[in-house]
Amino acid sequence: MHPDPKETALDTRPVRAGEELDWARLETWLRERLPASGIRELDLRERMDVAQFPGGHSNLTYQVCFGTTELVVRRPPLGPVPPTAHDMAREYRWLSAVHPAFPLAPRAYALCEDPSIIGSVFYVMERRHGIVVRDDEPVPIANRPDVRRGVSLALIDALADLHDIDIAAGLTHLGKPHGFVERQVRGWTDRWKRSKTSEVPDMELLARWLLESLPPNPARPTIVHGDFKLDNLMLDAADPRRLVAVFDWEMAALGDPLVDLGILLAYWASSAAAGPRDSLATVTTLPGWLTPGELVERYAARSGRDLTRLTFFEVFALFKVAVVIQQIYFRFVNGQTHDPRFANFGDRVTYLAQRAASLLSKG
Repeated sequence: MHPDPKETALDTRPVRAGEELDWARLETWLRERLPASGIRELDLRERMDVAQFPGGHSNLTYQVCFGTTELVVRRPPLGPVPPTAHDMAREYRWLSAVHPAFPLAPRAYALCEDPSIIGSVFYVMERRHGIVVRDDEPVPIANRPDVRRGVSLALIDALADLHDIDIAAGLTHLGKPHGFVERQVRGWTDRWKRSKTSEVPDMELLARWLLESLPPNPARPTIVHGDFKLDNLMLDAADPRRLVAVFDWEMAALGDPLVDLGILLAYWASSAAAGPRDSLATVTTLPGWLTPGELVERYAARSGRDLTRLTFFEVFALFKVAVVIQQIYFRFVNGQTHDPRFANFGDRVTYLAQRAASLLSKG
């Protein structure tokens, strides 16, 4: 079986060279497992067609179609990956648990933990349709400040709604909220040390400061998405002020919700110094998008949470984003990926570290 060469949707593309999977084995596995997954109107008499979602910088996400049935297959990046990173089984279990309480999380259908099928653990989830805002605004949003504001409000309200879910109602098995932030700081510091390709003094400074400045455990721990940002959301193409989905749950946990607010703020501003636009540029500085301060005000009003320690979470978020980018750059430097988008990621790490260090006086 070969991937369908035509584009099956506006947000998919033919599979990138070098990122092809064993389509025959995947198709056989899907045909065996999908009938028990409860997919409505599944018709496996049709041949399997494949396309790829081109966004993102790490996990590989494919669209798989059997006739009119559209599915999504997610697997880790090719080549060696850091321990505990890109845990598809974990993401599958989180989606399975969260979807009933938070329908913006797509429904997960099937998990394969046999790496002999396509070379790694992978899972299958439902396909949702809409638009995703990346480095350029889609037509329904471009040059429309009122829509930008509406998207901003929908986004921050969805985050507050996620944090309002009562984890005692069947979700406590997903993690241990006590000590979550300290585990996160130590874990991301360890990832930094393992992925360093050069010395970045500000990163060492930040690692020490974060450990010395840990906040107390929250009075009301919540679901933490772990990577809540604009390009992990899907919007309704007809009315972008309505969210269709929240994606990328691989870092979800139970813990302090301000981790999510910090991440959102870190990505709301550019992750690089002024320069040519690319896949990590931001559109949210354009007129109509809420300012970081307005996002914080809206979240505080909607959630009622104490935000006096927010600076810590802003610093931690920038540190974490820098480590994520460094892990990708490490793979590029070591020849594990040849994607030219990653060639300047070392400079991104330095810039983010400088941004985070400039916030320390506020903490």
